[in-house]
Amino acid sequence: MPAAVELTGEGLTIDDVWDVAVDRRPAALGELGRERAAAARTFLESQVGDHTYGVNTGFGRFVSQTIPPEQAEELQLRLLRSHACGVGEPYPDDVVRAAMLLRANALAKGFSGARVETIELLVAALVSGVVPRVPSRGSVGASGDLAPLAHLALPLVGEGEATVGDRLLGGAEALAACGLTPIRLAAKEGLSLINGTQFMTAMAALALVRARRLARVADVACAMSVEALQATPTSFHPAIHAARPLPGQIQSATALRALLAGSAIVESHRWCDKVQDAYSLRCAPQVHGASRDLLDHVERTVAIELNSATDNPLVLLEEELIVSNGNFHGQPIAMGLDCLAIACAELANISERRTERLVNPSLSDGLPPFLVAREEGLNSGFMIPQYVAAALVSENKALCHPGSVDSIPTSAGQEDHVSMGNGAGLKALQVVANAERVLAIELLAGAQAVEFLAPLEPGMGVRAGRSFVRTLSDRVREDRSLSADIERVADAIRDGRVLAAVEAELAGKLP
Repeated sequence: MPAAVELTGEGLTIDDVWDVAVDRRPAALGELGRERAAAARTFLESQVGDHTYGVNTGFGRFVSQTIPPEQAEELQLRLLRSHACGVGEPYPDDVVRAAMLLRANALAKGFSGARVETIELLVAALVSGVVPRVPSRGSVGASGDLAPLAHLALPLVGEGEATVGDRLLGGAEALAACGLTPIRLAAKEGLSLINGTQFMTAMAALALVRARRLARVADVACAMSVEALQATPTSFHPAIHAARPLPGQIQSATALRALLAGSAIVESHRWCDKVQDAYSLRCAPQVHGASRDLLDHVERTVAIELNSATDNPLVLLEEELIVSNGNFHGQPIAMGLDCLAIACAELANISERRTERLVNPSLSDGLPPFLVAREEGLNSGFMIPQYVAAALVSENKALCHPGSVDSIPTSAGQEDHVSMGNGAGLKALQVVANAERVLAIELLAGAQAVEFLAPLEPGMGVRAGRSFVRTLSDRVREDRSLSADIERVADAIRDGRVLAAVEAELAGKLP
């Protein structure tokens, strides 16, 4: 069992989020987080008599309404109930687990005033396998992800729904199945549980891990296509990219050189009379590199957000203040999610163009039409997988219209500018999934195409990539459904197995 990820409100990484949400690494409230949360709670309780938003006032447009002390607990419970009105299909379990982790980490930072026992129950539910059922539609991403976080919090008070294993249970039943007991909320705790950007940030963190893998697999797929199409690697010469020293471009060109090293195929046509290759081959470092650089920008934003206080109001211990603020506004993450979607869509866009060249006999430099070597016409080969890639790329173009440029007033105009970060996150996840499938199609077509050049062998990295693809999909000799093959390769891109296979061969030479 790996060591638990310790939650203190600082130091949580994007990879930690993946480890907990996807690989089910345990998490625990750290001692520093416990101390910070306790101190913030003590101060907040000393101020309960004051007119403080969310403690003894209504919410949103009802901010001027004072709530008597004897109704403080009821106020927090009704807040969760009223805000839990999301609709649509639920978020995937990994997104919900990531949001639970991020909310606990934000509370552990000591700016929210939630009790230690409340944070500990949230962490215990996460570790025990309680996954609240959270509808994915209903957040505008301004006062945080209010509706989704309310659904996430309801099981903690014994309401709502959650799954444990494959069983959907009521909130109290789900906790009881794991030996846990619901809590009764104290002043401000309902607000502390729902005010923040944790769902959009959860989607961003998980999508980033997949997008980083995707960007590197794009180089693998491209190198395979370069080999199969007998393109020249001279456009990847280091001096070319030093003359335009964009970091991502340099990384991609370096990767392509490493993947092609030792290629007998490249050597066989070194002195051919071809002068230039198509842009989808020759300009791959420039396109792939631009996506890498954009993802680096998104990663910087998300890495900060993972360890930020996004509650309202914030408990500022050093200043001895409880202040209303706007840290819950999701604009930085919403814009980042839109950028992430664009970066991944372009990796898919150029990949589909290379697949087209592999299957099109007018462009493939001697490869058989649609990569079938016998009974042409009776067999269609890779004709329709290219259609699928084209459909996915076209869908991505529509999905890449930025959600973050939209806004619509809520709460009677009190919340008059919103981020639409939740919508941006849902779109980004779909774009990433589509792009993984497009790259999977190129890998399948590339592996098929390279084998027509036997006995000549490709470079070491391409050989490793092709060999791994062959563990998931046999060579197409006559037509069969390739849907399952595409999904298997896409899954291997998502979980890092494609990269691991190539990296093992190249021993750290793949940036």
